[in-house]
Amino acid sequence: MSDALLSAICLVAVLEGLFLFVAPDGWRRAAEQLHAMPNRQLRFVGAISIALGLLALWWVRR
Repeated sequence: MSDALLSAICLVAVLEGLFLFVAPDGWRRAAEQLHAMPNRQLRFVGAISIALGLLALWWVRR
């Protein structure tokens, strides 16, 4: 794996941990809402998240 990919994975872990540390109740409510969503809607939200992440990555790295 490249150093950039490992760095990105580490940053994801830091952000996830930060959300859990700062707002555990909010994170729990969000997870419960996600659990209640149908698979089709979750896939749509995931696709939008992927698209926005790739767009942001392209914009930052250009």
